[in-house]
Amino acid sequence: MSYTPENLAELNVLMLYDLSTNQEGIKIHKTAEASVIAAAHSLFEKGIITLEDGGYLTTLGREAAEHAQSLFTMLVAHSCEQG
Repeated sequence: MSYTPENLAELNVLMLYDLSTNQEGIKIHKTAEASVIAAAHSLFEKGIITLEDGGYLTTLGREAAEHAQSLFTMLVAHSCEQG
């Protein structure tokens, strides 16, 4: 099993959220890449974000973003150790 391009686009959208506050959302503009717009729409349909074009993280979304950002940090830290 591997990530699809759609999964990666969703993960990239989750990486945009600032987890240090619940008071900050994001806005995906109409001029964004089609894959980013589709990812935001998909995350909204899954109940992970509050609006089709971003908004705030739901409770499930916060957990997903925390996992996504933690995984990214682990992967980057590991690649730095290898260098």
